[in-house]
Amino acid sequence: MISSNSNSSSGVTGFLRSLIVSEYFVLLLTALLFLILWPIIPRLASPQNLANIASNVWPLLAIAVGQTLVLITAGIDLSQIAVIGLTSTLGGMLMTSAANPVLFDKTPLWGVLLSENGGLLSGSPLAVPVALLVMLLVGALIGFINGLVIAKAKIPAFMMTLVSLIFFSSFAVYLTRAENVANLPAGFLALGRGSFIGFPLLISLGLTVLIALLLQRTVFGRWLYAVGRNPRAAEISGVPTDRVLILTYTLSAVCATVGGILYSARLGLGRPGFGQGFDLLLDVIGATVIGGTSLFGGRGKIAWTVYGVLLFVLLSNALNLLNLSYFTVNIVKGAFILAAALLDVARRRLLAVAV
Repeated sequence: MISSNSNSSSGVTGFLRSLIVSEYFVLLLTALLFLILWPIIPRLASPQNLANIASNVWPLLAIAVGQTLVLITAGIDLSQIAVIGLTSTLGGMLMTSAANPVLFDKTPLWGVLLSENGGLLSGSPLAVPVALLVMLLVGALIGFINGLVIAKAKIPAFMMTLVSLIFFSSFAVYLTRAENVANLPAGFLALGRGSFIGFPLLISLGLTVLIALLLQRTVFGRWLYAVGRNPRAAEISGVPTDRVLILTYTLSAVCATVGGILYSARLGLGRPGFGQGFDLLLDVIGATVIGGTSLFGGRGKIAWTVYGVLLFVLLSNALNLLNLSYFTVNIVKGAFILAAALLDVARRRLLAVAV
């Protein structure tokens, strides 16, 4: 009898261990959470709400895949939301067809990049593609600066990207005196239309697939994991660690810019305020960590980030449907992120025992 109970207990323990270390644990948890919440919040499964969930998934996923690359190197990129705020503002100022002088005549770029008749590219058929290119280049430049300083000056990633967050988010607000830039062209707004089928899905999934292939099928991907596991050993083995870090933070910023483009197109605004709150940063890091990418570096997959984004967006949507206060929502999100961090530690220990 004791032997039977012991075998049963051992079987349950083994099953739980297998479940926790499974690549599909977060995806299964997402499905379970949906099934639990559905009877409590019937609106959760309504077509309108599912479309709302999807519209929030695509830009967050684009940003989170960039954060995944950085976390794999055992770093972190706090500057992503500042990149979004600055590129959204600059792109909006270039494309806008009209600007209210009452709001903008005191801004530093009034009469140079912006006027009552709109931005520098106002009315041009090349307004949208040129503005998008400028946004991506500015984002890449910020990421390059982050990576260069982190790699060459050996400044911790947390500190460097925190400085970038403060500087570039404040600079974005300075450019427009915290005013949103409206009157964006229809071609740009089209990039934000569609929840299940449309540009947001195509752009975000396209970027996600490209980054996944970069990780799984290229030498750079192998280098990335090597740097995350042991940067010193990677360097001795011939891995160009500095170049890997510079490219990683550049890609992170480009991914953030793509996410910012989707957010800006959906809102119809060039918005400097993206970098002023920490809600979006909480969502990005939370979704990535919940997905299973290790905070200790050397472990992570884009598929896990997809699962984490789905879970985090579902959780956020459910909390909003429950009409909870802003503070309560953030407390619950913070608790989920803490649970994900503890789960990461548990996974590392279980995998170490298995080895």
